[in-house]
Amino acid sequence: MPIIALIIILPAGTWAYWQGWMYMITLFLPMFFVLPYFLLRNPALLERRMRMREKESAQRKIIAFSYLYFLLAFVLPGIDIRFGWSNVPPLVSILADGFVFGGYMIFVWVLTVNSYLSRTVEVDAGQKVVSSGPYGIVRHPMYFGVTIMYLASPLALGSYWALIPAALVIPLLVARLRNEEQVLLRDLPGYAEYRQKVKYRLLPGVW
Repeated sequence: MPIIALIIILPAGTWAYWQGWMYMITLFLPMFFVLPYFLLRNPALLERRMRMREKESAQRKIIAFSYLYFLLAFVLPGIDIRFGWSNVPPLVSILADGFVFGGYMIFVWVLTVNSYLSRTVEVDAGQKVVSSGPYGIVRHPMYFGVTIMYLASPLALGSYWALIPAALVIPLLVARLRNEEQVLLRDLPGYAEYRQKVKYRLLPGVW
């Protein structure tokens, strides 16, 4: 959290970067409630979320590129604020914070439903297909929530220009999703039948 705070605030060159502080409150405050909840209710899930090393070579390449665009998307708004390139209305930034919060709540919802949700693309021993809750709507609801957060973050941070690197993350998410589906089809019993039942990967009615 301190590192993210520095990445967001320092490029602005001022501690009066209210959009940055509002964004971090929106993002971090719920975490103070979510983390203790899962520590008590499902510590194994948090252990899975701590895994960082991808087994799939395709995923390692995708992650490397996504880190670059992620960094740009959070550094650029502060630079934008410092030099006054954008003039995002305060109301737009506040509304965007609402979308960031909504995307995060979708992510938390997914965590409560799928105890096998790992940060890396892999299938654990004994893992079963989850088809309830958000998984009854799209096959990858976590990515749906994360996509909302990515796209809303630049406006929440007061930058139009940061929409460019934020949007470039989306093709990487799609590539990760496609490769993940190949792994699940290969290693997770019942996933092929689930894919026939729930038609859409990410966006209901579209894809």
